[in-house]
Amino acid sequence: MSARDESSRGARGAAWRGALAGIASAALLFGTAQLLSIFFGPASTPFAAVGSTFIDFTPAWLKDFAIAAFGTNDKTALLVAMAVVAAAASAALGVLALKRPRTANVLVLAAAVAMAACILTRSGAGPLDILPLAVGTAAALWALRMLTEQAVEAARPGPAARADQAQQPGNPSRRAFLAGSAAVAGAAVVLGLAGTLLNRTRTVVNNVRASLRLPAPHTTAPALPEGVQSPVAGVVPFTTPNGDFYRIDTALVPPEVDPGTWELRVHGMVEQEFTMGFDELLAQELTEAQVTLACVSNEVGGNLVGNATWLGLPLREVLARARPLPGADMVLSTSVDGFTASTPLPVLQDGRNALLAVGMNGEPLPVEHGFPVRMVVPGLYGYVSATKWVVELEVTTFAQQTAYWTSRGWSSHGPVKTASRIEVPRGGAQVPAGKVALGGSAWAQHRGISKVEVQLDGGPWLGAQLAAEASLDTWRQWSFIWDGATAGSHTARVRAYDSAGALQVSADAPPAPDGATGWHSVGFTVA
Repeated sequence: MSARDESSRGARGAAWRGALAGIASAALLFGTAQLLSIFFGPASTPFAAVGSTFIDFTPAWLKDFAIAAFGTNDKTALLVAMAVVAAAASAALGVLALKRPRTANVLVLAAAVAMAACILTRSGAGPLDILPLAVGTAAALWALRMLTEQAVEAARPGPAARADQAQQPGNPSRRAFLAGSAAVAGAAVVLGLAGTLLNRTRTVVNNVRASLRLPAPHTTAPALPEGVQSPVAGVVPFTTPNGDFYRIDTALVPPEVDPGTWELRVHGMVEQEFTMGFDELLAQELTEAQVTLACVSNEVGGNLVGNATWLGLPLREVLARARPLPGADMVLSTSVDGFTASTPLPVLQDGRNALLAVGMNGEPLPVEHGFPVRMVVPGLYGYVSATKWVVELEVTTFAQQTAYWTSRGWSSHGPVKTASRIEVPRGGAQVPAGKVALGGSAWAQHRGISKVEVQLDGGPWLGAQLAAEASLDTWRQWSFIWDGATAGSHTARVRAYDSAGALQVSADAPPAPDGATGWHSVGFTVA
């Protein structure tokens, strides 16, 4: 091997060791901070704080892409992407530290300052919340120095050794570097897992929520009529189980709010400002209602819609106590994590079951769905109405205030559009010849569905069989039997009419700025 080849091989080996040193040191930073965060607030975890800040500054088009590409796994995709970027940046810092350790240290400190800024800008965070990051940064700088020194030593042959001996597995300096790297990485994993597990054991879910017993509703939801479920096998359940209910929000990590300290502030353009605690809320005459919620980001035929039985206090009663002043036309609701939504005031004062909800399908709200209190408003997309972890209602005007998504270019009012989808057969499915069963759901919350039609292979529109209607605020399922289906490839389309006879919009349009439109179609094969 030539001297040039030996030098190149040595440089590559040094670079890989530097990269490993950087990744292990960064892992120690985050693992240490994760463990120490159990003594501070949720915002003290730097990884989550950076992710939440990224979400805050995500442009609408990127948010739409993430939901379209990953659906309810958008946050998992973000965490994976963050981990990849962090690993790549840490590897580059480790390589830099081999030759310019001071410069690498400065960059580490600069990254720590940026993460501290992310932590301090989180809702409810204080100066002490940066302590886990500070300790983690100190540990990372120590580990980076130790490992890069060992990496440099591993690349330096002893006085009696040949130059290429430094690259052999038996080299003592190399063994020391590998052992040090393994020790740092192992410590990072142990600390991170311990912090994660300890954080879970102290969660509201496993403590207060598990022991909470909700009061019986003063007004119960009407019993579901027979036949609300489509008879076609494979159509989603009429009532969506909590574990299957879609989750779209801006919280990378769901806030954990102790109901013992939860308080709702009602203020703004009202005659009587007031606050309400959780016990006071539970003592009110609560209403139970079946309501279907839909996300404005739902694509045509998408699954970002679900139906549940909710328990809560009618928001019209909350507002009646506050007595809004003339001229007010909007309620700006605020989550504990800083998210805001703008809801038209008249919608919250009419007879619909707009609720300050505490229960979902017979149990306290799951944490990821807003525990202890959230808003549920029939007929509006969630981004202007369904605020989770709600802590504030400000009566104001659309002219004076804008909310989280409306300030990013989305429509200010967000009424739900009539929509329908085919759930059986699924796109690309193969079904046997003869009778082919089609089924799905349609929704037009607070207006109701009066008719659903199916089209096969571009032919005439044929009426589908509607399932029973639970209420105007829930979706309505449908079924259709195609008798005598022939072998080959086929396409089915669906469209719906609301209770006033208005046909679902046919023109294809993306979700932004006020909800997708178009008629859902699927292709399938008859065997």
